Amino acid sequence: MESLQQRITTNPRQCGGRPCIRGMRIRVADVLQLFAAGLNAEQILAEMPDLEAADLQAALQYAANQIDHPRLAA
Repeated sequence: MESLQQRITTNPRQCGGRPCIRGMRIRVADVLQLFAAGLNAEQILAEMPDLEAADLQAALQYAANQIDHPRLAA
């Protein structure tokens, strides 16, 4: 089974090196912004038909992993 994180790709020559979905020009940030705007998964998939449900899950997992780091106390 394909790991969700394999769906997230980065390429310095595409979208300024920002993380994208499966090599497409759909950034993880684009997906997250749609969720933040109140769209649900079905609406996002209708808006972006090249995406799959697992892509949305991978974007959320990627974001969670990015913010899950310890903060050093001063």
